[in-house]
Amino acid sequence: MTLKSYLAVRNKRQDILKVIILILAGIATLGSLLLPIASRPSAYQLELGSVAPYDFQAPRSLNYTSEILTAEKITIAQSSIEPIYSPADPGVARHQIDRLKKSLDYISLIRIDNLSNINQKFEDIILLDDLNLSREEAEILISLEENIWQAIQKETITVLEQVMRSTIREGQEFEALTKIPSLISYAFSEENSKIIQSISEQFVIANSVYNINATEAAIKSAVGAVEPVQKSYSIGEIIVRRGEIIDNVVFEALLAYDLVTPKDKRQEIFSSSLYVIIHVLIAGLYLQRRKPTLTVRESIVFVISVLIFIFAAKFLIPNRTILPYIFPLAGLTFALSTMFGLEAAIIFTALTGSIITFGMANSQNIFLFYFMSSVIGSIMLGQGRRVSIFFAAGLLTGIVSAAIVLSSRIFEGTTDWIGIITLTGASFFNGMASASLGLLLQFLFSQVLGVSTAIQLLEIARPDHPLLQFILTNSPGSYQHSLQVANLAEQAAKVIGADQLLTRVGAIYHDAGKAKNPAFFIENQISGDLNAHDDLDPYVSAATIIQHVNDGVELAKKYRLPPRIQDFIREHHGTLMAKYFYVKAVELNGNREDSVNKDDFRYPGPKPQSKETALLMLADGCEARARADKPQTRDELTAVIQKVIEFCQREGQLENTELTMNDLNNITKVFTNTLINTYHPRIKYPEIKKG
Repeated sequence: MTLKSYLAVRNKRQDILKVIILILAGIATLGSLLLPIASRPSAYQLELGSVAPYDFQAPRSLNYTSEILTAEKITIAQSSIEPIYSPADPGVARHQIDRLKKSLDYISLIRIDNLSNINQKFEDIILLDDLNLSREEAEILISLEENIWQAIQKETITVLEQVMRSTIREGQEFEALTKIPSLISYAFSEENSKIIQSISEQFVIANSVYNINATEAAIKSAVGAVEPVQKSYSIGEIIVRRGEIIDNVVFEALLAYDLVTPKDKRQEIFSSSLYVIIHVLIAGLYLQRRKPTLTVRESIVFVISVLIFIFAAKFLIPNRTILPYIFPLAGLTFALSTMFGLEAAIIFTALTGSIITFGMANSQNIFLFYFMSSVIGSIMLGQGRRVSIFFAAGLLTGIVSAAIVLSSRIFEGTTDWIGIITLTGASFFNGMASASLGLLLQFLFSQVLGVSTAIQLLEIARPDHPLLQFILTNSPGSYQHSLQVANLAEQAAKVIGADQLLTRVGAIYHDAGKAKNPAFFIENQISGDLNAHDDLDPYVSAATIIQHVNDGVELAKKYRLPPRIQDFIREHHGTLMAKYFYVKAVELNGNREDSVNKDDFRYPGPKPQSKETALLMLADGCEARARADKPQTRDELTAVIQKVIEFCQREGQLENTELTMNDLNNITKVFTNTLINTYHPRIKYPEIKKG
């Protein structure tokens, strides 16, 4: 299998692993939304009439229309409307009096009927259609003297006229009947009075009918005048206390705050799954297009860190008032920004914040709180080259967070200044906590991934670093050479968009191994002194020179330099040969190249694997060649630089980097401008001749 095919297979495997990691991350994220992991869930399985298991506080200020209270108010309005009746109808009274007179006349006829016996008369009275009299009453009526009967007839008609003259509403007939005894003349005996009452009350009916249309219109008008009842809660206000019964009004408030979960979770599962799939697709598309791409290890660390924040937020934040504003999501943003770049930090802060706030009350405001403050803080943080810049970014995050809280509260019309001040303090705490957490995460990421952070690089670039002091003391010439190469490579890194700081620090340490055997390297030898290689076999000399790479790696490990800096030491010569000693060996073997094994004079490599280490190789070669050839003009210097770059290309040393032809042209220009100033002609100052 060729190297190219091997790399293709390896890259394909890594892509598959990244897809698997992304899918697993999506499943875990969905679990964070669906599983009951919250210490105080934002929603509970509550039912109307159940007992509240906790004190429920309003997570935010809210004003809503209460359907329950509005319905109660409508019921009160409906019940306040009295039934409406039509005016008393005189025709009803006339009709009833006429019926009474006919019944009385019929009784008179029965009384004077000589053809019927007494029992027949009783039966005829009892069978009257409009009267319902008992046999006892019938016997009394038949036995009455005529004058008394005539008086009873008149009194009965008079009493009915008086009763029916007043308004009698449907359903209120009993009230009218109760008036009858008081209307009967006291001249009648008790027995006769009862007869009068018994007859007259059977003709009393309502003369005022219930007007259903008018009543319904009045009710409709009253209901239409009812304004919807607005129910409001201030942030932190108790909705219901633990142990109290959840009535209709409380249950409605809990529903308004989304504090009650539906019994059927299918809708929740569908919506959450769709939401997570969208986020996974966005993350996948970004990671696919990201240059440079993340390694499998970096992807795992990236995903785990995001998931930790999501699960922590879902555990701590729900149903809390202050914690959402304390949760230091910006700390993750700071760490991602310094380790993987601002673009990655912005994308994944947006995705993480969106997942965290999904399903939360006031989710839009909380999302803006997280996203805006985190992004602005990260912009100020930059590469995070100093500890102080982390806390400056944290302070800016706190200021922006407080401004977002203040603006949103004022916009909502909230005047709870104690609450606003509390949340403002939480915002500043959030900023400082994010700065501290960002520093910690940056350190952990760098240790796990072997990536050098700006703070680490600046720390080891200090001149008082023990290894730099060792190099300066033992090989001052190599130290100066490294500084010149560092300046050269750093300028080129700036032009082609590589990591300037990493390139400079890597260049400073690239020849650290020379400090173990400084006398074998020309820059450490004093002019005119004996060259240590003059009496050595070229194989020994080459091995000694090549050994400085391994010696440098050993020193780097001893002094705990980051793995990325060790790469500069390993790769700065790639797999090139110690050409001077190879040529010398060929000469000693009668100029027969086939008699000399090139691998004996070849550096162990590997070839440069990044733009930064490739820049070091080119800068190292160009600086050494320019120092040796001492070009006098700009064109001569450019030609020297081009020869070095072309040589490295021919030897395949740049094939594992992403340097383009445009990059190489820009590198040539930068190297020329930098070296022309380094090796410009010097004026020889004359000395004053004494007498």
